[in-house]
Amino acid sequence: MATSDPNVGPVKGAERREVAGVVMDIARVGTGRVKRVVYPAGFRWSRDMKALVGSDYCMHAHVGFLVSGHIEIRYADGCTVDFVAPMPVEIDPGHDGAVLGGEPAVLIEFDFEGETVEKFGLPASHQHD
Repeated sequence: MATSDPNVGPVKGAERREVAGVVMDIARVGTGRVKRVVYPAGFRWSRDMKALVGSDYCMHAHVGFLVSGHIEIRYADGCTVDFVAPMPVEIDPGHDGAVLGGEPAVLIEFDFEGETVEKFGLPASHQHD
């Protein structure tokens, strides 16, 4: 993904990983991580990642800022949430996600690996208000 676009180009000092077409640039900051995640157009977690992860839903919490693109999140109870850039993002564990439209979704994400839910005070799974 060589480009001069700062939204998707190389990130100095970050480790780059690519899984199922998703490109992640990950930098350690204090006890957490800052990640720039680029989900390709047409990406769907249940189709592209489920078999690699081995669970029915993504069990990670996601907190960050959607820089570009459109993401639809669907929880096990059928509840859906749309995120259309630019906007903050909070996604509870136990979801399927898809990139809608013809452009990639670029998410700047903050996490504490296995402690993200606790550190951000998020529910352990999706709940209705």
